[in-house]
Amino acid sequence: MGLGKQSKILTKKQIETMLLYLGSTRHPLRNRVIFLLSVKSGFRSKEISGVKWSMMVSPTGELGESIHLTNDVSKGKSGGRIIPIHKELKKLLVELYEVEQSRYGLDVQTSYVVRTERSPNTSSQSIINMFQIWYRDLGFVGCSSHSGRRTFITDLSKKVSLVGGSLRDIQVMVGHKNLQTTQRYIEVDTDCQRKMVNLI
Repeated sequence: MGLGKQSKILTKKQIETMLLYLGSTRHPLRNRVIFLLSVKSGFRSKEISGVKWSMMVSPTGELGESIHLTNDVSKGKSGGRIIPIHKELKKLLVELYEVEQSRYGLDVQTSYVVRTERSPNTSSQSIINMFQIWYRDLGFVGCSSHSGRRTFITDLSKKVSLVGGSLRDIQVMVGHKNLQTTQRYIEVDTDCQRKMVNLI
């Protein structure tokens, strides 16, 4: 993936602006979950469309602390992984889970997290189209459905050393086969580079 072809990452302000904007859409709760699955879990559009409640609900019927993404939903044979659920995302998932249970009487084993009014699930292309519309409406130039994933990986790379982790932990969490792929996703921080140079 060439430098010029990568989707732009999102700033904290842009993330806040998007969540505010999505609150005014026709399906605010569902749409915010879609967005946070991208920016707080690093999900690809295919994974957002394919994730089921069974991947995050415990045997007792409660929402767990992580999403157990299976290989068939992810990319390739080794794409399956376990992703801790961000607290902001979990709050929305709990709310959506309750709404879906009361509205559709969902079957936890087979029901998808993201559905439409007319269908029990949605396609990867539909998720891509949603992101295109949202970013266009907000004037976020250069952003796509992959921007959330790049943002997630870049943000993790800045924090991983604080908890004693490494890029290898991020690689496993996002389902990359090799570390070089993960490194290509990380946005270079020019401001940080300037500060580092001035330290020597």
